[in-house]
Amino acid sequence: MKKRFNPIKDKSSEIIEFLMASPDMPQDDALRFKLRLSIEEAVENVVRYAYDGGIGWLEVGTNLDHDSLILTIELRDAGVPFNPLEMDDPDITLSAEDREIGGLGIFLCKKMMDSINYRYEDGNNILTMTKKV
Repeated sequence: MKKRFNPIKDKSSEIIEFLMASPDMPQDDALRFKLRLSIEEAVENVVRYAYDGGIGWLEVGTNLDHDSLILTIELRDAGVPFNPLEMDDPDITLSAEDREIGGLGIFLCKKMMDSINYRYEDGNNILTMTKKV
């Protein structure tokens, strides 16, 4: 299931709800919580930072491999090239006041998903997250 949103300005909630409504999504509440949080972080990063003023597109999709029960969530945009996986993980032993701003969202995604991969291909950022469901 795929859909392209254009423009993406002020459409974070709509994009997130589209992904969460996918028939590929599991019904288990605890698993859905992890998936939703990861999706929210990834979508918000694209909407906020990929394009100047949010004027651009974001293509999102899900796929469930019924044999392995691996759910794949993909986000593709043509915004500024940015690999979120190159960011250092925040030092969560520090208090919120002592930590540097940023990086916590992708850190949470890395902890909640089984894998997260980034590639830049044909002028597109492609973020792929997988989870065994």
